[in-house]
Amino acid sequence: MNPEHKIKTWDEIARIAQSLHEQHKRIVFTNGCFDILHAGHVAYLHDACEYGDVLTVGLNSDASIHRIKGELRPINNQQDRAYVLGGLASVEYIVIFDEDTPYHLINLLKPNVLVKGGDWLPENIVGSDIVIANGGSVKSLLYREGFSTTDTIEKILDVFRSEICNEK
Repeated sequence: MNPEHKIKTWDEIARIAQSLHEQHKRIVFTNGCFDILHAGHVAYLHDACEYGDVLTVGLNSDASIHRIKGELRPINNQQDRAYVLGGLASVEYIVIFDEDTPYHLINLLKPNVLVKGGDWLPENIVGSDIVIANGGSVKSLLYREGFSTTDTIEKILDVFRSEICNEK
Protein backbone atom coordinates (compact mmCIF):
# COMPACT_ATOMS: atom_id res chain seq x y z
CA MET A 1 0.00 0.00 0.00
CA ASN A 2 1.18 3.50 -0.80
CA PRO A 3 2.20 5.13 2.52
CA GLU A 4 0.22 8.26 1.61
CA HIS A 5 -3.01 6.24 1.72
CA LYS A 6 -2.42 5.54 5.42
CA ILE A 7 -2.39 9.25 6.33
CA LYS A 8 -5.90 10.28 7.37
CA THR A 9 -7.67 13.46 8.34
CA TRP A 10 -9.60 13.62 11.60
CA ASP A 11 -12.91 13.22 9.73
CA GLU A 12 -11.62 10.21 7.81
CA ILE A 13 -10.22 8.48 10.90
CA ALA A 14 -13.46 9.12 12.82
CA ARG A 15 -15.44 7.27 10.14
CA ILE A 16 -12.84 4.49 9.99
CA ALA A 17 -12.83 4.06 13.78
CA GLN A 18 -16.62 3.88 13.89
CA SER A 19 -16.59 1.20 11.19
CA LEU A 20 -13.85 -0.75 12.98
CA HIS A 21 -15.79 -0.64 16.26
CA GLU A 22 -18.90 -1.89 14.45
CA GLN A 23 -16.83 -4.78 13.05
CA HIS A 24 -15.56 -5.55 16.59
CA LYS A 25 -11.98 -4.88 15.52
CA ARG A 26 -9.52 -3.98 18.28
CA ILE A 27 -8.05 -0.52 17.68
CA VAL A 28 -4.61 0.10 19.15
CA PHE A 29 -3.48 3.71 19.48
CA THR A 30 -0.13 5.26 20.20
CA ASN A 31 1.36 8.65 19.56
CA GLY A 32 4.65 10.47 19.27
CA CYS A 33 6.93 12.70 17.26
CA PHE A 34 8.80 9.96 15.36
CA ASP A 35 11.18 12.65 14.12
CA ILE A 36 14.12 10.48 13.04
CA LEU A 37 12.81 6.94 12.79
CA HIS A 38 15.17 4.40 14.37
CA ALA A 39 15.18 0.72 15.32
CA GLY A 40 13.66 1.46 18.73
CA HIS A 41 10.64 3.09 17.05
CA VAL A 42 10.20 0.21 14.61
CA ALA A 43 10.38 -2.43 17.37
CA TYR A 44 7.99 -0.41 19.56
CA LEU A 45 5.41 -0.03 16.78
CA HIS A 46 5.68 -3.71 15.90
CA ASP A 47 5.09 -4.64 19.56
CA ALA A 48 2.16 -2.18 19.79
CA CYS A 49 0.37 -3.64 16.78
CA GLU A 50 0.38 -7.07 18.44
CA TYR A 51 -2.25 -5.86 20.95
CA GLY A 52 -5.04 -5.56 18.42
CA ASP A 53 -6.20 -5.60 14.82
CA VAL A 54 -5.40 -2.06 13.69
CA LEU A 55 -2.61 0.26 14.87
CA THR A 56 -3.32 3.96 14.54
CA VAL A 57 -0.52 6.43 15.23
CA GLY A 58 -1.23 9.96 16.39
CA LEU A 59 1.64 12.04 15.01
CA ASN A 60 2.58 15.33 16.63
CA SER A 61 2.41 18.19 14.13
CA ASP A 62 5.42 20.37 13.47
CA ALA A 63 3.85 23.15 15.57
CA SER A 64 3.27 20.89 18.57
CA ILE A 65 6.86 19.60 18.41
CA HIS A 66 8.16 23.19 18.31
CA ARG A 67 6.24 23.86 21.52
CA ILE A 68 7.34 20.65 23.24
CA LYS A 69 10.93 20.21 22.05
CA GLY A 70 11.98 23.70 20.93
CA GLU A 71 12.32 25.67 17.73
CA LEU A 72 15.05 23.46 16.22
CA ARG A 73 12.77 20.43 16.13
CA PRO A 74 11.42 18.59 14.29
CA ILE A 75 14.24 17.68 11.96
CA ASN A 76 11.77 16.18 9.44
CA ASN A 77 8.46 17.86 8.65
CA GLN A 78 5.14 16.25 9.54
CA GLN A 79 4.30 15.04 6.03
CA ASP A 80 7.68 13.35 5.67
CA ARG A 81 7.40 11.78 9.13
CA ALA A 82 3.88 10.54 8.35
CA TYR A 83 5.03 9.10 5.01
CA VAL A 84 7.90 7.19 6.65
CA LEU A 85 5.55 5.79 9.32
CA GLY A 86 3.17 4.80 6.54
CA GLY A 87 5.90 2.65 5.06
CA LEU A 88 5.83 0.35 8.10
CA ALA A 89 3.72 -2.78 7.85
CA SER A 90 2.77 -2.53 11.54
CA VAL A 91 1.10 0.89 11.09
CA GLU A 92 -2.37 0.96 9.53
CA TYR A 93 -3.24 4.66 9.92
CA ILE A 94 -1.52 7.93 10.81
CA VAL A 95 -3.34 11.04 12.00
CA ILE A 96 -1.54 14.33 12.62
CA PHE A 97 -2.62 16.29 15.69
CA ASP A 98 -1.73 19.89 16.52
CA GLU A 99 -2.32 19.88 20.28
CA ASP A 100 0.46 19.16 22.76
CA THR A 101 -1.26 15.88 23.69
CA PRO A 102 -3.50 13.52 21.71
CA TYR A 103 -6.31 13.67 24.30
CA HIS A 104 -8.98 14.91 21.87
CA LEU A 105 -7.88 12.43 19.20
CA ILE A 106 -8.09 9.56 21.71
CA ASN A 107 -11.55 10.74 22.70
CA LEU A 108 -12.56 10.73 19.02
CA LEU A 109 -11.19 7.24 18.30
CA LYS A 110 -11.96 5.53 21.61
CA PRO A 111 -9.29 2.88 21.02
CA ASN A 112 -9.49 -0.51 22.72
CA VAL A 113 -5.82 -0.38 23.64
CA LEU A 114 -3.66 2.66 24.38
CA VAL A 115 0.09 2.07 24.18
CA LYS A 116 3.15 4.12 25.11
CA GLY A 117 6.81 3.35 25.69
CA GLY A 118 8.10 1.89 28.93
CA ASP A 119 9.24 5.29 30.16
CA TRP A 120 5.53 6.04 30.81
CA LEU A 121 3.55 4.64 33.74
CA PRO A 122 0.10 3.51 32.54
CA GLU A 123 -1.69 5.88 34.93
CA ASN A 124 0.28 8.84 33.51
CA ILE A 125 -0.49 8.11 29.88
CA VAL A 126 -2.65 10.85 28.37
CA GLY A 127 -6.08 9.48 27.48
CA SER A 128 -5.89 6.46 29.77
CA ASP A 129 -9.03 7.69 31.55
CA ILE A 130 -10.97 7.62 28.26
CA VAL A 131 -9.77 4.17 27.25
CA ILE A 132 -10.37 2.60 30.67
CA ALA A 133 -13.83 4.21 30.94
CA ASN A 134 -14.71 2.53 27.64
CA GLY A 135 -13.56 -0.90 28.79
CA GLY A 136 -10.16 -0.79 27.11
CA SER A 137 -6.65 -1.32 28.41
CA VAL A 138 -3.49 0.75 28.71
CA LYS A 139 -0.07 -0.76 28.05
CA SER A 140 3.40 0.53 28.82
CA LEU A 141 5.76 -1.36 26.51
CA LEU A 142 9.38 -2.30 27.08
CA TYR A 143 11.70 0.67 26.82
CA ARG A 144 14.73 -0.16 24.72
CA GLU A 145 17.86 1.55 26.03
CA GLY A 146 20.17 3.18 23.55
CA PHE A 147 17.52 4.31 21.08
CA SER A 148 16.42 7.92 21.02
CA THR A 149 16.12 10.65 18.44
CA THR A 150 18.01 13.03 20.72
CA ASP A 151 20.90 10.54 20.98
CA THR A 152 20.89 10.14 17.19
CA ILE A 153 21.08 13.91 16.72
CA GLU A 154 23.95 14.08 19.23
CA LYS A 155 25.87 11.37 17.35
CA ILE A 156 25.43 13.31 14.10
CA LEU A 157 26.62 16.51 15.77
CA ASP A 158 29.65 14.66 17.21
CA VAL A 159 30.60 13.53 13.70
CA PHE A 160 30.35 17.10 12.38
CA ARG A 161 32.31 18.48 15.34
CA SER A 162 35.02 15.89 14.73
CA GLU A 163 35.12 16.68 11.02
CA ILE A 164 35.44 20.41 11.71
CA CYS A 165 38.24 19.83 14.23
CA ASN A 166 40.08 17.56 11.79
CA GLU A 167 39.89 20.20 9.04
CA LYS A 168 41.65 22.80 11.18
